[in-house]
Amino acid sequence: MSFKNFQNIHQMLKETVDHHGEKSAYRWFNDAGQMESNSWNTFYRDVKNVSKSLLALGIEKNQKVNILSYTCLQWLMVDFGIVSTGAVTVGIYQSNLPKDCQYIIDHSDAVLIFVENEEQLEKILSIRNDIPNIRNVVMFNGSHPDDWVLSFEQFIALGKDVPDSDFEQRANEVQPADMAGIVYTSGTTGVPKGVMLSHDNITFTVESVLQSTVIQEGEGGFLFLPLAHVFARITVYAAMAASAPITFTRSMETIVDDIKASQPIWFPSVPRIYEKVYAKVIGGAEAKGGLALKIFRWAVAVGNQVSDFKLAKKPVPALLNQKYKLATKLVFSKIQAALGGQIKWCISGAAPISPDIAKFFHAAGILILEGIGMTENTSFTNVNRFDNYRFGWVGQAGPGIELKIADDGELLTRGRNTMMGYYKMPEETAATISEDGWLHTGDIGEIDEEGFLRITGRKKDLIITAGGKNIAPAAIENVLATCKYINQVCVIGDKRKFLSALVTVDPDVVKEYAAANGIEFNDLEDLIEHEQITQTVQTQIETLNTNFASYESIKKITIVPEFTIENGLLTPTMKLKKNIIIKRYQTEIEAMYPNS
Repeated sequence: MSFKNFQNIHQMLKETVDHHGEKSAYRWFNDAGQMESNSWNTFYRDVKNVSKSLLALGIEKNQKVNILSYTCLQWLMVDFGIVSTGAVTVGIYQSNLPKDCQYIIDHSDAVLIFVENEEQLEKILSIRNDIPNIRNVVMFNGSHPDDWVLSFEQFIALGKDVPDSDFEQRANEVQPADMAGIVYTSGTTGVPKGVMLSHDNITFTVESVLQSTVIQEGEGGFLFLPLAHVFARITVYAAMAASAPITFTRSMETIVDDIKASQPIWFPSVPRIYEKVYAKVIGGAEAKGGLALKIFRWAVAVGNQVSDFKLAKKPVPALLNQKYKLATKLVFSKIQAALGGQIKWCISGAAPISPDIAKFFHAAGILILEGIGMTENTSFTNVNRFDNYRFGWVGQAGPGIELKIADDGELLTRGRNTMMGYYKMPEETAATISEDGWLHTGDIGEIDEEGFLRITGRKKDLIITAGGKNIAPAAIENVLATCKYINQVCVIGDKRKFLSALVTVDPDVVKEYAAANGIEFNDLEDLIEHEQITQTVQTQIETLNTNFASYESIKKITIVPEFTIENGLLTPTMKLKKNIIIKRYQTEIEAMYPNS
């Protein structure tokens, strides 16, 4: 397939503006909860004003600019404004602690920071003496009585006298090989690395994504993922190139209301969101019991039959189709309505999703297309196609991207999506990208004759038991995540005689169980430590163990408090920091292996 080969990101944006200028670009909710929108022409005007103000502040080509904010219109406006001047966007997760912000600000050599609000500003003010290279801080929302801090209105006013010709000259000078962004990896192990992505990395990946998905002009998407994560960024860039409008959620707390109001056709997500919706639906049906539960189970059985026909690419029999229409009316329509009622498809990425959960949603009329990528390959190599998909696989490679499996089973990728390297880390770069351009992903996988890729584990996560069995814990954790009581799972067992697990529980489901079974408690901590709760979860796991070989089954569990970003056990992209979890719960782990 052919590629347009844009010179830079600005040129890609300008093409959309030139062809679709008056059409809807972005939608958001104002302080009153009402939805507002803009056109591509309006968005481009705002991007140009941002760029001109950056020029007024003396921001030069290749200088680094931080954005410390949750996903919002201003984030994207500023990002496009930065890269259009040839400067470099460096996002920081809004959940980062001040010390983590300081590391990225310092390591990236940033000279300017945009912050979302007073809360984020306080983080920067607390480390002000440790970031001497920062010239100014700009607030998206609010103001502060300090000349060092500019309101967004003050910032935009700086560029009013900068001629458009200066902006156009800078935008036209940006070359494909120039750096567009540094994206810091989540840091599941070790120090976060700054992945350098070029304009060509991004524009190429966008075109490969568009040729692999059905993101289409006018079909709206919904975004709640953090824009500091390249998965979210590539999704938004691809939507922009297709002139597909995006609605931004207000916060993670308002997703349920916002997605209903925006009625998207599609959205990207990480598996954790699908897992939580699945657990809530299953728990709700079981809590109702009686006839309602029987109808629910009948509907799911019908939906699974329909799913099997679709997966086999066979027509659904007429009688089954009639049953499915009734199942949709009685059960599935409620699930679809919770996602806005117009969803045609979703993307799942950043971590593996349980095939059982993907199959459940498919049965309910919601297609989840799993894909894969990593920051180092601009967050995209493979994705299931809308008309050619499998659950448990991450699909075929995008156009222009090569894959191969190394002798040790590691997945290697190559293409114009491969990063420029790690910022200021040449040794780590050389260890990750071979001389002939192959990127070592760290994933263990297999590729079949149709080019479908299946990931079976991570090299660094592989568990080798005392009996010499090699086990990829992710597959086990995905199955255990389907248990309604379980929230998160960390499988343990390296150099041990058997596998065990640290698990966290779903607070609502466990509290309902306790109330129904006469278990007295003051808070969740009481339930975590309650023997009957542990036994109930263990019993559920024993049932799920039938999915595994004997050496893969979970013999013992310990329930622990939730792994969160705040307690340092979860990355901003919702991945477990397993090495830190194991270290923190060493005493509890050893208690599960008393004779080792």
